[in-house]
Amino acid sequence: MHRFVLTVFAAICLSACQTTLAPEPSAAMFDSREAAFIHKRGEGRIDGQAFLVLPNGQTRLAAGEVVRLVPATQYARARFAHLYGDRKFVRARDIPQVPSHPDYASHTRSTTASSAGRFRFDDVAPGDYLVVTQKIYQSENNLFPEGGAMYEKVRINGGETARVVIVGR
Repeated sequence: MHRFVLTVFAAICLSACQTTLAPEPSAAMFDSREAAFIHKRGEGRIDGQAFLVLPNGQTRLAAGEVVRLVPATQYARARFAHLYGDRKFVRARDIPQVPSHPDYASHTRSTTASSAGRFRFDDVAPGDYLVVTQKIYQSENNLFPEGGAMYEKVRINGGETARVVIVGR
Protein backbone atom coordinates (compact mmCIF):
# COMPACT_ATOMS: atom_id res chain seq x y z
CA MET A 1 0.00 0.00 0.00
CA HIS A 2 2.80 2.40 0.93
CA ARG A 3 4.50 1.79 -2.44
CA PHE A 4 1.20 2.43 -4.26
CA VAL A 5 0.73 5.79 -2.50
CA LEU A 6 4.28 6.83 -3.38
CA THR A 7 3.80 5.83 -7.00
CA VAL A 8 0.56 7.82 -7.29
CA PHE A 9 2.18 10.83 -5.58
CA ALA A 10 5.16 10.70 -7.98
CA ALA A 11 2.84 10.47 -11.00
CA ILE A 12 0.84 13.48 -9.83
CA CYS A 13 4.02 15.50 -9.23
CA LEU A 14 5.44 14.64 -12.64
CA SER A 15 2.21 15.43 -14.46
CA ALA A 16 2.06 18.82 -12.76
CA CYS A 17 5.55 19.61 -14.06
CA GLN A 18 4.77 18.90 -17.69
CA THR A 19 4.83 21.91 -19.98
CA THR A 20 4.57 22.27 -23.71
CA LEU A 21 8.03 23.11 -24.98
CA ALA A 22 9.46 23.56 -28.43
CA PRO A 23 11.66 20.73 -29.69
CA GLU A 24 15.25 20.77 -28.49
CA PRO A 25 17.40 22.70 -30.98
CA SER A 26 19.73 20.62 -33.09
CA ALA A 27 23.46 21.20 -32.64
CA ALA A 28 23.57 21.54 -36.42
CA MET A 29 21.53 24.74 -36.06
CA PHE A 30 24.41 26.55 -34.31
CA ASP A 31 26.25 28.87 -36.69
CA SER A 32 29.24 30.63 -35.16
CA ARG A 33 29.21 33.18 -38.02
CA GLU A 34 25.67 34.21 -37.07
CA ALA A 35 26.76 34.70 -33.43
CA ALA A 36 30.14 36.31 -34.20
CA PHE A 37 28.89 39.87 -33.62
CA ILE A 38 29.07 39.17 -29.86
CA HIS A 39 32.88 39.52 -30.19
CA LYS A 40 32.76 42.84 -32.05
CA ARG A 41 33.46 45.99 -30.09
CA GLY A 42 30.52 48.35 -30.32
CA GLU A 43 29.49 51.64 -28.78
CA GLY A 44 26.30 50.41 -27.15
CA ARG A 45 25.70 49.72 -23.49
CA ILE A 46 23.16 47.66 -21.58
CA ASP A 47 22.24 48.72 -18.04
CA GLY A 48 19.92 46.43 -16.17
CA GLN A 49 18.50 45.00 -13.01
CA ALA A 50 17.13 41.52 -12.32
CA PHE A 51 14.84 40.26 -9.58
CA LEU A 52 12.04 37.87 -8.71
CA VAL A 53 8.58 38.91 -7.58
CA LEU A 54 7.31 36.37 -5.08
CA PRO A 55 3.62 35.43 -4.81
CA ASN A 56 3.35 37.56 -1.63
CA GLY A 57 4.62 40.63 -3.55
CA GLN A 58 8.09 40.65 -2.00
CA THR A 59 11.13 40.76 -4.27
CA ARG A 60 14.37 38.82 -4.30
CA LEU A 61 17.22 40.55 -6.10
CA ALA A 62 19.46 38.54 -8.41
CA ALA A 63 22.42 39.66 -6.28
CA GLY A 64 25.62 37.82 -7.12
CA GLU A 65 24.05 35.88 -9.99
CA VAL A 66 25.72 35.47 -13.38
CA VAL A 67 24.04 37.48 -16.14
CA ARG A 68 24.65 36.36 -19.72
CA LEU A 69 24.39 38.32 -22.94
CA VAL A 70 23.42 35.94 -25.73
CA PRO A 71 23.17 36.89 -29.42
CA ALA A 72 19.59 36.20 -30.52
CA THR A 73 20.58 33.81 -33.29
CA GLN A 74 18.29 31.18 -34.79
CA TYR A 75 19.91 28.59 -32.49
CA ALA A 76 19.56 30.75 -29.35
CA ARG A 77 15.90 31.56 -30.09
CA ALA A 78 15.13 27.85 -30.59
CA ARG A 79 17.02 26.99 -27.39
CA PHE A 80 15.12 29.60 -25.38
CA ALA A 81 11.81 28.42 -26.86
CA HIS A 82 12.68 24.92 -25.68
CA LEU A 83 13.77 26.06 -22.22
CA TYR A 84 11.07 28.66 -21.54
CA GLY A 85 8.17 27.83 -23.83
CA ASP A 86 6.14 30.99 -24.39
CA ARG A 87 7.21 32.60 -21.08
CA LYS A 88 10.26 34.56 -19.93
CA PHE A 89 10.51 32.78 -16.58
CA VAL A 90 10.77 29.13 -15.61
CA ARG A 91 10.66 27.87 -12.04
CA ALA A 92 13.84 26.28 -10.68
CA ARG A 93 12.28 22.84 -10.37
CA ASP A 94 11.03 22.98 -13.97
CA ILE A 95 14.27 24.03 -15.67
CA PRO A 96 15.05 21.32 -18.23
CA GLN A 97 18.66 20.18 -18.51
CA VAL A 98 19.41 20.80 -22.17
CA PRO A 99 22.96 20.37 -23.45
CA SER A 100 24.18 23.15 -25.71
CA HIS A 101 26.43 23.18 -28.72
CA PRO A 102 30.11 23.11 -27.62
CA ASP A 103 30.75 26.60 -29.08
CA TYR A 104 27.57 28.22 -27.74
CA ALA A 105 29.04 29.49 -24.44
CA SER A 106 32.08 31.01 -26.17
CA HIS A 107 29.65 33.15 -28.19
CA THR A 108 28.14 34.80 -25.11
CA ARG A 109 29.34 37.42 -22.64
CA SER A 110 28.79 37.38 -18.91
CA THR A 111 28.95 39.60 -15.85
CA THR A 112 27.84 39.31 -12.24
CA ALA A 113 24.88 41.21 -10.80
CA SER A 114 25.66 43.57 -7.92
CA SER A 115 24.13 43.31 -4.45
CA ALA A 116 21.24 45.39 -5.83
CA GLY A 117 20.73 42.97 -8.74
CA ARG A 118 22.19 45.53 -11.19
CA PHE A 119 24.42 44.65 -14.13
CA ARG A 120 26.05 46.33 -17.11
CA PHE A 121 27.54 45.36 -20.45
CA ASP A 122 29.79 47.91 -22.15
CA ASP A 123 31.05 48.10 -25.74
CA VAL A 124 28.08 46.16 -27.13
CA ALA A 125 27.88 45.79 -30.92
CA PRO A 126 24.57 46.47 -32.70
CA GLY A 127 22.25 43.48 -32.76
CA ASP A 128 19.46 41.59 -31.06
CA TYR A 129 20.28 39.93 -27.76
CA LEU A 130 18.78 37.81 -25.01
CA VAL A 131 19.85 38.80 -21.49
CA VAL A 132 19.47 35.85 -19.12
CA THR A 133 20.01 35.22 -15.43
CA GLN A 134 18.53 33.30 -12.55
CA LYS A 135 17.66 33.65 -8.91
CA ILE A 136 17.63 30.26 -7.26
CA TYR A 137 17.60 29.89 -3.51
CA GLN A 138 16.73 27.37 -0.85
CA SER A 139 14.22 28.19 1.89
CA GLU A 140 14.64 26.34 5.15
CA ASN A 141 10.98 25.23 5.01
CA ASN A 142 11.12 23.90 1.46
CA LEU A 143 12.77 20.70 0.27
CA PHE A 144 13.05 21.92 -3.33
CA PRO A 145 14.95 24.93 -4.70
CA GLU A 146 12.87 28.02 -5.30
CA GLY A 147 13.13 30.90 -7.74
CA GLY A 148 14.05 30.24 -11.31
CA ALA A 149 15.61 31.41 -14.56
CA MET A 150 14.49 34.47 -16.49
CA TYR A 151 15.40 36.52 -19.53
CA GLU A 152 14.55 39.60 -21.51
CA LYS A 153 15.11 40.65 -25.13
CA VAL A 154 17.06 43.77 -26.04
CA ARG A 155 18.12 45.44 -29.27
CA ILE A 156 21.18 47.64 -29.65
CA ASN A 157 21.11 49.90 -32.71
CA GLY A 158 24.29 51.91 -32.22
CA GLY A 159 25.86 53.96 -29.46
CA GLU A 160 22.78 53.96 -27.28
CA THR A 161 22.28 52.75 -23.73
CA ALA A 162 19.51 50.19 -23.47
CA ARG A 163 17.84 49.76 -20.08
CA VAL A 164 16.65 46.25 -19.24
CA VAL A 165 14.65 45.01 -16.28
CA ILE A 166 14.46 41.24 -15.99
CA VAL A 167 11.59 40.18 -13.77
CA GLY A 168 10.79 36.63 -12.81
CA ARG A 169 7.19 35.92 -11.79
